[in-house]
Amino acid sequence: MNLARLSFAYLKARPLNTALNLVLLALGVGTIALLLLASHQIEERMGRDARGIDLVAGAKGSPMQLILSAVFHIDAPAGNIPLAEAKKLAQHRAVKRAIPLALGDSYRGFRIAGTTHEYVTHYGGELASGRLWQAPMEAVLGAEVARATALGVGGKFVGSHGVAEGGEEHGEYPYAVVGVLKPTGSVLDRLVLTSVESVWFVHVHPEKHDDPKTVLAQLREDEQEITALLVQYATPIAAATLPRQVNATSALQAASPAYESARLFRMLGVGLDVLRAFALVLVAAAGLSIFIALYNAMEERRYDLAVMRMLGASPGKLMRLVLLEALVLALAGALVGLALGHLLTEVVGAMLVAAQQPPVSGAAWQASELWLVALAAGVGLAAGLVPAWRAYRTDIATTLAQS
Repeated sequence: MNLARLSFAYLKARPLNTALNLVLLALGVGTIALLLLASHQIEERMGRDARGIDLVAGAKGSPMQLILSAVFHIDAPAGNIPLAEAKKLAQHRAVKRAIPLALGDSYRGFRIAGTTHEYVTHYGGELASGRLWQAPMEAVLGAEVARATALGVGGKFVGSHGVAEGGEEHGEYPYAVVGVLKPTGSVLDRLVLTSVESVWFVHVHPEKHDDPKTVLAQLREDEQEITALLVQYATPIAAATLPRQVNATSALQAASPAYESARLFRMLGVGLDVLRAFALVLVAAAGLSIFIALYNAMEERRYDLAVMRMLGASPGKLMRLVLLEALVLALAGALVGLALGHLLTEVVGAMLVAAQQPPVSGAAWQASELWLVALAAGVGLAAGLVPAWRAYRTDIATTLAQS
């Protein structure tokens, strides 16, 4: 007697019940898989973007907004800070490295960041073609920007005011693309990089044919501003003293990427926990449905089981038959659920790419997904225990006499 073939035959005999159980289990497993894949990739990406940045100094306001805008580039900056104040902080003995950022413009939804070559080095950026900017109004494109806009070395574009599409264009001040970066898997891929001076030049609204170097040389000190300063500490003790000193004695605000990222994930964690709980309810409902289906099936199969016993099948074999049926159903639901979870993750990733946000990929794999398969198998076996015990205790004489 081939138990596997019998189990499949019984499942095929009840297509509606089988499909319902598969759908319930697949939805639960798929939802958990989606949460696992998306949350892990987003957390990993944000950790990579914030690595090596101990403190961000910017305009007074929300520390969370400062981190989201200056480190992850997913929020609008609150304002600018005087360059003189930023230089003073950069020269502090507790600061090992300080990278300026001047934000406020974008190109087709991708942010234009005025900065130094050190920003590219910080994220391990390498040129795929061309060179880094050397003069005002030269720009280097991140890999994702170049792919989405089809721009390359030698191309020209104009930025628009604001960090989203639809802002007023600075049509008289085009940027020249002098380089394209290789993919880094970091925020660098989604940025248009140029010098801080380029951002200043565009925003002082010079005459169309004015020489940028001449215009920049005439800028007053109060017109020289940046959006944020990315700081790396020189010593571990700076973490305890420098933020407090900056917040208390200057016009700047200091925010910690590590602290604000942890706070952000705590806030998101509540919503994720609710979704996980909902998914677990679906898995439990699937287990209950499998139990009811198998329990009722035992009533229909009493004669079949009695005949199998007469033909030599042991009680243990009948018990294994029912448990195998439950296990096959559970594993099939788990595999369909994992496929669904990866497909949904890919769809979410495509939506994020369209919104020019950090993407997630359904092609990724997490070792914790194996626990989902184990969970589904456990639910299936637990649901089949009582029906299997009934099959084990089948009374041949009584059953045949009643038939």
